[in-house]
Order: sequence, then C-alpha cells, then structure tokens
Amino acid sequence: MIPWLSAVLRSFGPALAGVFLALRTQRNLRVHAAASALVIILGAWLGMEAWEWCAVLLAAGMVWTAELLNTAIETLADRVSREREEAVRRVKDIAAGAVLMAALFAAAVGAVVFLPKLWRLF
Repeated sequence: MIPWLSAVLRSFGPALAGVFLALRTQRNLRVHAAASALVIILGAWLGMEAWEWCAVLLAAGMVWTAELLNTAIETLADRVSREREEAVRRVKDIAAGAVLMAALFAAAVGAVVFLPKLWRLF
C-alpha cells in the first residue's frame, strides 16, 4: 500500500474509537443513534428523493457532531475542575445548548421532509 495512504487510513482509528467510546458511555448519543436508524428506515420506506436524503442526513450529522463535541467539552471540563465553578457550568450549558439547537433544527427538517409524505398515507 502507498505509505501516505496507509498513514491516512490509520488516522481514522482514534476517531472511530472516540465515536464508539461515546456510544458506549453517552445515553443521549445512543438515543440519537436510534433516531438516526429510524429516520433511515422511514426514509427508505417512504422513498425519499435525493435532495430529501441530503437534508435529512445533513441534519442528523449535525446532531451527531454537536453531541460528540458536547461530550468532549464536558469530559475536558470535568478534568479541569470537579468543583462547582460558574465558568465551567456555563461552558457545559452552552455546549448542551448547541446539541439542543441542532436537535430542534433537525426535527424541523424531519417535519418538512416526512410530514407531507406521512400525511398522504392517511
């Protein structure tokens, strides 16, 4: 194998380890994983168009990214200080707020894409 390609492929190991660690330890990420699976199944069943897949997958990816970053920030904040410090609390609250916003906007995308299709079924 080309040496630089081998190095690039090896660099994915720690990233994947981080995702799997977060999945094992973070309940909310497992909820997002279950929601993502349901969205993919529903999208396949409803026969979503390419643009709809793009919107839904981008929204789901945004939520996953926000949740992973929130987990990293909370882990680092807990390492910096286990004491109740106002600055640490604010950082953690803001990171959690980012996840909330990502999830709300993803839900809005899901409503725009899925509700008309589901409405036509009934």
